[in-house]
Parts: sequence; C-alpha cells; structure tokens
Amino acid sequence: MIHPVKRVAAISLALLLPGTAAAVEITAPARNWVLPVFTKEGNRSMLARGSEARVVTQREFRVTDLNLTLFSGEADAKVETVLLSPEATFLPDDKVAHGERSVRLIRDDVEASGTRWRYEHTNNRVTLDGEVRVVFQAEMKDLLR
Repeated sequence: MIHPVKRVAAISLALLLPGTAAAVEITAPARNWVLPVFTKEGNRSMLARGSEARVVTQREFRVTDLNLTLFSGEADAKVETVLLSPEATFLPDDKVAHGERSVRLIRDDVEASGTRWRYEHTNNRVTLDGEVRVVFQAEMKDLLR
C-alpha cells in the first residue's frame, strides 16, 4: 500500500511533469489533494485543490470538488480567477481541465456558470457549452446606443 502522503506527491508530480504518469501506478485516490504551480521566477501561478484526485488513465486524472485558483504570476500573488466544479478531468500533458457537470467562474469583473465546460491553461480560455449564465460586474457605458 502506498502511503497517503507519497500518493499525493506522486499524483502531483505526475500532473506537473508531462509523460510521468506512466511511471506511477496508483489505484487508491488521493484525499485532500493540492497542486501548487509556480512561474520560473517562483511566483504562484495556479493552485488546484480537490477533496479527491484519482488516476483514470496514464494521462488523465479525475478531481472531485475542484477549486482551481489562478494567480497573476507576479510577486503580489493577486487572484485573477477562481473555477469551482464538483467534478473535473485533468489532462496534464495538454494543460486542460474539463467537465460535464457544473462549473462556476469567479473574477472581479465577471461571474459565469454553466455545464459542459473546458479550461485551457495555455490559451487562458474557459468555454461553457450548456446552461450558461454570465453576470458582468463592470460598467458597460453606451451599450444600447
């Protein structure tokens, strides 16, 4: 049996390093999973958390109760976006997360929710394909003019 701390470290390492999942054989889920990601300069870039993370295939991980916090990447560690979903699939080689169930995106200027969603870290893009609701917090001057 793999020690819980080693299991969390192995899943986190596999998520960070593309192609490493093949070297790790894990059958039990990691509980209270946390994956911090930093820039080359050592600034916080992203923090992924979940109540459970499970290896599905060599290149796919399923996370329950996802809380994905995206930071500015600067020294101030300003939170730019938070994504919340009851279940998500991570594809670390592609730097993509997606899910069929609900997602909630929270930013200072907009809040959105929907289902059948996809987050692409490389493109800094979120797409929502079902039951979409968007609320803008920013002033929209002359919108109907």
